[in-house]
Amino acid sequence: VQLQAFGGGLVQAGGSLRLSCAASGRTFSTYWMGWFRQVPGKELEFVATLSWSGGTTYYADSVKGRFIISRDNAKSTASLLLNSLKPEDTAVYYCAATRTQGATKRAQYDYWGQGTLVTVSS
Repeated sequence: VQLQAFGGGLVQAGGSLRLSCAASGRTFSTYWMGWFRQVPGKELEFVATLSWSGGTTYYADSVKGRFIISRDNAKSTASLLLNSLKPEDTAVYYCAATRTQGATKRAQYDYWGQGTLVTVSS
């Protein structure tokens, strides 16, 4: 499956942004979808993941209660809604796909999008 992430941009602290991930192929609904982020010079950080049906989600503590992951299997898209953004949320955000349930580690994901930059100004 091929993934393309988009929707990043510049937003003020406290604002919101929606990231989207478009997937190619007919097997999108068989993958868990995840989002990661990376600040230059730092390690890739898990953000959230979502089950095939969208019924199960896991979030990093740093974003729990602020970010919402979702998917539309009919459109082969996954989304990440970023609310109450903070300057420390500034990073390149990546979407990824895996067949491993509840995966939170980079190595557990098989396919990756190219990343989209989110910049939060204070």
